[in-house]
Amino acid sequence: MKELPGGPALSEILQALADDDSRERIAVGDLLTALADRALGALLFVFACPNALPALPGTSVILGAPLVLLAAQLAFKRQPWLPGFIARRSMARADFQALIARIRPWLQRAEQMLRPRASAWALPPMEYLVGLVCLVLAIVVLLPIPLGNMLPALAISMLALGILERDGYWIIGGLVTAVGAAALVSGVIFASVQALLFMAMKFFG
Repeated sequence: MKELPGGPALSEILQALADDDSRERIAVGDLLTALADRALGALLFVFACPNALPALPGTSVILGAPLVLLAAQLAFKRQPWLPGFIARRSMARADFQALIARIRPWLQRAEQMLRPRASAWALPPMEYLVGLVCLVLAIVVLLPIPLGNMLPALAISMLALGILERDGYWIIGGLVTAVGAAALVSGVIFASVQALLFMAMKFFG
């Protein structure tokens, strides 16, 4: 299994946390502690990927706020940090295990494909621009837009893994996905506004 610089693979770290039967619940702060010595890319992936999966209601409520903060920290060259009221948010370990069971196969496949290449896309100053893109996408993830969080979260996940492994091809793929996400969300917002205007005209007309 491919390892991150200086330690085990991200998929192995997450599985070890899910298998820790000394915990009844897994808090956001537990994730931050487990990954604190890793790149911000690892943390961004952990908080973005669940929002890219279907049929996981409520994940954006728990993971959306830290996602915004971590993206801002990447954009403005800050160390990973979360305030206490966010770090204390948690889910039952059984739910976390189920979440990791869904994420891990995809992450392991990605880990096999990721490698340093076209690294200028994943290094400063491009890294900070990627952080700004992730910040905008993270804010979109928090918004109550129907089906509006999956594609932005997927784009963040790809960008995060690209930054983590210095893989410029994944950065480019993530940016292309971000453009698609922007088009989709814009279309949903436009359609929603049009529908509201139509209803208002019917009601007041």
